[in-house]
Amino acid sequence: MTSSEPDNSIQKLHDTEEVQTSFLYVLFISSVAAIGGFLFGFDSGVINGTVTALGNAFNASDVASGFNVASVLLGCAVGALMAGPISDRFGRKPIMIITAIIFAISAFGSGISSSSAEFIFYRLIGGLGIGAASVLAPAYIAEVAPAALRGRLATLQQLAIVLGLFAAFLSNFLIASVSGGAEAILMLDIAAWRWMFWVELLPAVLFLVGVIFIPESPRYLVAQGKIEEARSIFKRIATGVENEQIEEVKKSLHGDKKPSIRDLFIDGKKKIHPIIWIGIGLSVFQQFVGINVVFYYGAELWQAAGFDESQSLFINLIAGTTNIISTFIAIALVDKIGRKPLLLVGSVGMFISLGALTFIFGTGGLDEAGKLALSDMTGTVALIMANLFVVFFGLSWGPIVWVLLGEMFNNRIRGAALAIAASAQWLANFAITMTFPILLGSFGLAGAYGLYTVSALLSIFFVIKYIKETRGIRLEEM
Repeated sequence: MTSSEPDNSIQKLHDTEEVQTSFLYVLFISSVAAIGGFLFGFDSGVINGTVTALGNAFNASDVASGFNVASVLLGCAVGALMAGPISDRFGRKPIMIITAIIFAISAFGSGISSSSAEFIFYRLIGGLGIGAASVLAPAYIAEVAPAALRGRLATLQQLAIVLGLFAAFLSNFLIASVSGGAEAILMLDIAAWRWMFWVELLPAVLFLVGVIFIPESPRYLVAQGKIEEARSIFKRIATGVENEQIEEVKKSLHGDKKPSIRDLFIDGKKKIHPIIWIGIGLSVFQQFVGINVVFYYGAELWQAAGFDESQSLFINLIAGTTNIISTFIAIALVDKIGRKPLLLVGSVGMFISLGALTFIFGTGGLDEAGKLALSDMTGTVALIMANLFVVFFGLSWGPIVWVLLGEMFNNRIRGAALAIAASAQWLANFAITMTFPILLGSFGLAGAYGLYTVSALLSIFFVIKYIKETRGIRLEEM
């Protein structure tokens, strides 16, 4: 045995410990960023159990009720569109801090509202926060994650979103159970639905505190010329290769010019880069399959299918749990089999399950009030199909779209391009959310779900033709 062998063993052990420490640090800062996704999910889902109560409290029509739900999405579109360019200028971290404050203001304000106009105002403010979080969290996570782990870490965003949805469903269910309904009085002579919104103050404060302790994105710092600050962060998240990382980022930025909105256009032309249209397509298809009808109108949907309020809120919990489990499946597979195969499996599965729901809702009978009435057997099959739809979405289009949007754009255009794609997603979400009550009243559940089935079918061909695999590729190689 030579004298150098023990030293080599010690060095290897030291290197292993450094890698483990680096991974834990990246996991921590990615998880903090993903709390923005949790708030995104909670703020999106909390409305689910309050739709009827809001309509009665504000004497709102079907169209007004739809806008009470959908108004937040207009704020989301604006927040998403603004967050990318603003974070390119001022940094990811400062804008995340502002986002946390916005969530807190919206949660408190939604709960104290005394009219539809006031409620919509605070929901629009909340939408700014959700939209910003939908851009900042995936961008930040992609920029701090090693290429080999980026898929799994980026799916933390979707996991946080579905956990936020589940937390909203659970808190709504518990509050309604204790009080006797969303319109009943809970504490301090205040209606239960107001407390449902105020619960969000807790994760908003947690997000604010957490962001204070995470570093700025090192890729953003390189773009701003703050090389030494970036080097110290890369040293913690990319042990031993921080200098190489900095040089790669510099090359990917194509010179010293800072990123701007003009980089989205093909040089010398007024045409937007094709990759941005693909990002928009991903966002639009994610919404046009109707997933958020399940999450925003779940209670209304199942009451329309013959279940009472308590049963409908419990069904929401089942859907939320299913969504969480399927997201864990995506986390396990995204860096092993890739992004594109998961999207394809999801599209095919959603098409089949949505088609089955369309058939069930289209052939169901009507009760004396003219509402859809499903038998015990068809009601059970509908629940199974609805949850299968959630499973296929949860292991594919739910998390993978956010993974791709966070990594498919190069360093120069990532912030602005992600902002445009996310804004398109929120506008598509608004269109689906706003039209569901109208479709439900005019064409029934079968008509609405027929449209979502067609969208799922078209998404299959979109993935085959336009989506490229990004598994294992460094951001600087995009």
